Amino acid sequence: MSPTTSFKYIWASPASALGVCAAGIASLAGAKIKRVSGVLEVSLAPRSAMLCKAVACTPFAAITLGHVVIACSAKEQAAHRQHERVHVAQYELWGPLFLLAYPLESIFQWLCGRQAYLDNRFEVAARAACRELH
Repeated sequence: MSPTTSFKYIWASPASALGVCAAGIASLAGAKIKRVSGVLEVSLAPRSAMLCKAVACTPFAAITLGHVVIACSAKEQAAHRQHERVHVAQYELWGPLFLLAYPLESIFQWLCGRQAYLDNRFEVAARAACRELH
C-alpha cells in the first residue's frame, strides 16, 4: 500500500469507523459482509432491509461511510457499486469533513428551494461519474 493510499484510508477513518460499527450491528441481523477493492461491502439480509426501510424511512438503497458501503441487499450493492465508489472517493478527499459537508449541502439545496438529495452536489457528481462510465 502506497503512502498516498494509506493516507486516504486514515483521512476517511472516522467515517469508516462509523460504518464498521453499523456493519457489526447489521451482521448480527444476518448481513453479508465482504471486502471488494478495498471497500467493506455490507449487504443487509432481506428481513433487516425491510425493517431498516420501515423504521428509518430511508429513501436510499445504499449508503457510504468512509470505506464502508451498506446496501439494502446484495442486488442493490451490485447495482449501486459505481455510484457508491464515487462517494468513497469523496470521503478520501474530504475526510471527516464529509460527515458535515454532505448534510450541509443538502440543507443548502433545500433552503434554496431545490431537492435536498437530488440536487446535492455530491450526488450530482456521483451520478455524472457513473454516466461517464457508461
